[in-house]
Amino acid sequence: MEEVASLDPTQFLGIPLALLGAVLLALGAQYQSRGLNKVERLTGESAGSGLSLRHVLALVRRPSWVSGTLLLGLAVLFQIGSLSLSPLIIVQPIGVVGLVITSILNSRVSGVRLGSRVKTSIAMAVLGIVVFVTVAAFTASDRPITDGTLVEILITFAVVFVVVVLCFIGFRHRSIALVYIVGAGVLYGFVATFAKAVIGRLQQGEFEILTWVCVAALVSGALLGMVFVQNAYSSGPPDLVVAGLTVIDPIVAVLIGIVILDEAAGAPLWAVVVFVLSGALAVSGVLGLAKFHPQSGVSALADARAPRTPGAGSAEPGQAD
Repeated sequence: MEEVASLDPTQFLGIPLALLGAVLLALGAQYQSRGLNKVERLTGESAGSGLSLRHVLALVRRPSWVSGTLLLGLAVLFQIGSLSLSPLIIVQPIGVVGLVITSILNSRVSGVRLGSRVKTSIAMAVLGIVVFVTVAAFTASDRPITDGTLVEILITFAVVFVVVVLCFIGFRHRSIALVYIVGAGVLYGFVATFAKAVIGRLQQGEFEILTWVCVAALVSGALLGMVFVQNAYSSGPPDLVVAGLTVIDPIVAVLIGIVILDEAAGAPLWAVVVFVLSGALAVSGVLGLAKFHPQSGVSALADARAPRTPGAGSAEPGQAD
C-alpha cells in the first residue's frame, strides 16, 4: 500500500522558490516581448502569422530578447527547485504573481495607466491564489510516482499534443492571440507535470526508460510552448499573454495533480470547497484583467503594433536594445 508523505517544514521552501521564479518569469516575458516587437519593426513583418526563419535569426541578435530568454531559463530552474520540494498543486498557482509584476512593468513601459477595475481584477487574482496555496500547503501531500501514473500522463499528453499541433497548423497564418495563449498554457501545464514526475522518479531512485520518455515529452512540450508564446507576444500585450498563461497553466497542472497524482487525496471536504472557490476567484480576476485592460481592445492593439514616425510621442522603450 502506498504511503502518503505529509509536508515537512523543509518542503515549505518550495513556496519562496516559486515566488522568485514568478518574478523572473515576469521580467523575462517583458524583455522577450520587447525584443520581438523590435524585430517586427526592423523586418517589417508581423510574427503573429507565424515565426519565420528571418524572425528567429533576428531574435537571437536582439539583446533584450536574449536577456528575456536567460531570465526565463532562470525562472525554470527556480520552478524545478520548488517542484522538487513541494507538491505541484502548491507551487504551480504561485506563477500568478508574475501577472501582477508584468502588468505593472507593462504599464510603466507603455505609459498606459491601469484603472480601478484592472487593479481590482489583479487583487482578486492574487487573493484567490494566496488562499488556494495557503490551504494546499497544509492539506496537500506528495505521493510516489508509479509507472501507471506516468503512463496516464503520457497518454493524455500525446492526445493533447496532437490537438495542439493541429490547431497550430490551422491557425498559423492568423494573428489570434487566444489560440496561442491557450495552446502554450496547456503545454506548459504538462511540462510542469512532467518535471514533477521526473524529479519524483529521481528522488525514488527509479530512472528508467519510461522516465526518459517523460523527459522527451517535457522537452517537446517546452519547445512547442515557446513557439506559441512568441507568436502570442506578437498578437497582444505581454501582461495579457502572461495573464492567459497564469490561468491555463496552473489549471491544467492542478487538475493533473489532483486527478492523476492524487496530491489532494487526503484533503478534507472543506479544503476541496476552498480550492474550488479560491480558484474561481483567481480565474475571475485574470479574466477581468483581460477584459478591462486598456490595451485589450482591437484599436489599442492596432495602435501598439502600428509603426511610429520619428519625433512622434515619446521615444520607444528599448530603442537601443
